[in-house]
Amino acid sequence: MKKLSLLLALVGLALGTLLIGWFGAGGVFAAALALGWRGFFWLIACQLGILALLGLAWRTLLPAGLPLIYIWGRMVRDAAGNCLPFSQMGGFIFGARAITLHGVSARRAVASTLVDVTIEFLAQLAFASVGLVILILRVPDSTLVWPLALGLAVAVIGGAVFIALQQGVGPIFRAIGERISAGWLRQQTARIGALEGELSGIYQRIPRLALAGLLHFLGWICAGLTTWLALHFLGAAIDVASAVAAEAILQVGLNFAVLVPGYLGVQEAVLAALGALFGIAPEVTLAFSLIRRARDLAIGVPVLLLWQVFEARQVRETLLS
Repeated sequence: MKKLSLLLALVGLALGTLLIGWFGAGGVFAAALALGWRGFFWLIACQLGILALLGLAWRTLLPAGLPLIYIWGRMVRDAAGNCLPFSQMGGFIFGARAITLHGVSARRAVASTLVDVTIEFLAQLAFASVGLVILILRVPDSTLVWPLALGLAVAVIGGAVFIALQQGVGPIFRAIGERISAGWLRQQTARIGALEGELSGIYQRIPRLALAGLLHFLGWICAGLTTWLALHFLGAAIDVASAVAAEAILQVGLNFAVLVPGYLGVQEAVLAALGALFGIAPEVTLAFSLIRRARDLAIGVPVLLLWQVFEARQVRETLLS
């Protein structure tokens, strides 16, 4: 998996570099610099607000816990997925690990992460549906309509299967463990049983699930508004609805590239296609992609460094105890 992630990262980096070179690196960087420090500051502020909202959605799934812990875990999750040479799966693991350093049990961290990722995925489907409707109304003859509709249908099926697996995977793993070993796997199957119980408890809190889904959906709407703001700063003539649709379509494309570290190349290719669809110059959409990456680094690098400080403190306390 590590080799595959590295290969995909290199291919994506080559693709992104090729696109920037093809449309003119000078024009792309000039467009990006036109944003200015003030515009960049506001984009960072908007992203921090979105991360806080998504962290609150995670916290909503549970009956107890400080909201700041889950906001922090969400920041680590996104920082790891955007800045480290791992797929988004690595970000999920690191985010769960981050909250265990602040008193959350490993079982609760893993179970709540699984449910939070699932609920966010379903909210993204709703967000993508909004984007599809806007696309049909604005550009009914677009060749993206049917592929996007098909992608949504596949995603809905995948989401249903993923939820079903979360509900029923425990008994399967326990049965396999009992067959293979009466010794060391017994402890592991007990942990699986505890995890399954935690998952079941979270899924039984229907009002909390609904509220978490609503918060995730609002978070993605805010992401669309932030996209409009960034493109507006760059001088692109695009209205709010079209920007929301562009962000929704972009997220659909990125979801199918979940194994590509940082979505290298994929983000640039999708944004270049969306620029052509909504009448935005390719150098502007590629500049927007570079700005998104700069924003993610500006937030992610300090977050990862602080996370490592917490990790070092945990190691020191373990050694001294």
